[in-house]
Amino acid sequence: MQVALLPVLRDNYLFVLHDGRRAALVDPAVADPAIAWLRQRQLELVAVLHTHHHSDHIGGTPALLREWPGAAVVAARDDRERIPFQTRGVADGDRFTLLGQPVEVLAVPGHTRAHIAFHLPLQGELFCGDTLFAAGCGRLFEGTPEQMHRSLQRLAALPETTRVWCAHEYTEGNLRWAAAQRPGDGAIAERLAAVRLTRAQAGPTIPSSIGEERRTNLFVRAADPEQLAALRRSKNDWTG
Repeated sequence: MQVALLPVLRDNYLFVLHDGRRAALVDPAVADPAIAWLRQRQLELVAVLHTHHHSDHIGGTPALLREWPGAAVVAARDDRERIPFQTRGVADGDRFTLLGQPVEVLAVPGHTRAHIAFHLPLQGELFCGDTLFAAGCGRLFEGTPEQMHRSLQRLAALPETTRVWCAHEYTEGNLRWAAAQRPGDGAIAERLAAVRLTRAQAGPTIPSSIGEERRTNLFVRAADPEQLAALRRSKNDWTG
């Protein structure tokens, strides 16, 4: 199975998982780019996976279902009211097979109350929505620092080679903020330099890896919820 990322809107990514015949999408903010990509490659859409209910993650699904009405829509069952077109509601610990690959559902609240992530252990892929960003984490819109700290530590416990497919291109801004907080941190400075070069060439910084996040993500490195809360306030107010 292969993974492709499609940049959409201002800084979103939607992800295409495919085996050359069938495809699944993760967090389609809009439909048209995905439809064009799939049609060009003659792929059949069989599933749509949602990490949470925000419009820039589910907005394209109704139009996709008009094109492929048989596609399954997998989302948190606790968010059925906010993702009403889901056909399979899942919860923490659920497992299912997607394109021949096992998928584990991880509850990772903090950004929203019912946020989930999808982990493909055999391929070493993690689709984490807006919980874990490259060098950052999501804002605490519905959750608490305790929840976010627990969620990030859970994701950080995955194998370090796991590829992290987060849903936004925020990496350079996150690292500029982190470098301002920890000016003597060589790992952060080195990653920021590499990311700046990638972005100067209009390349994506996604995926990252769990190992890279352990080394350079201040939110993942936070010792406790209180430290995470202080970092989140700092990032919220940062204008650098």
